[in-house]
Amino acid sequence: MEFSKDSTCDLCEAARLTAWYHEDDVCWIAECEICAVPMAVWRWHGTDPPAEHVEHMHTQLGRVAAEQIGEHYFDGHMRNIPDHWHTHARPKGGFFGSPRPRG
Repeated sequence: MEFSKDSTCDLCEAARLTAWYHEDDVCWIAECEICAVPMAVWRWHGTDPPAEHVEHMHTQLGRVAAEQIGEHYFDGHMRNIPDHWHTHARPKGGFFGSPRPRG
């Protein structure tokens, strides 16, 4: 399978706008600028990563989420950027991360 990036996609750009928690050849994990929760982003453009990539991203996101927000669930609904695979770890019973100072 050949993977590519889209020069017009914000997630392909991978700008470091918030705290980053993890990165490797499959994904990067950072705090979502909108939701303030950890978010895993596939390194490649598209919405259908191979199953082994999804498993890897969920494993890494689960580890980060446990450290950052505790109990959590994965929300794979791609609301604002529907053409690039990403998923959020949301706090159990909630949607947004807890308010805290940024800096």
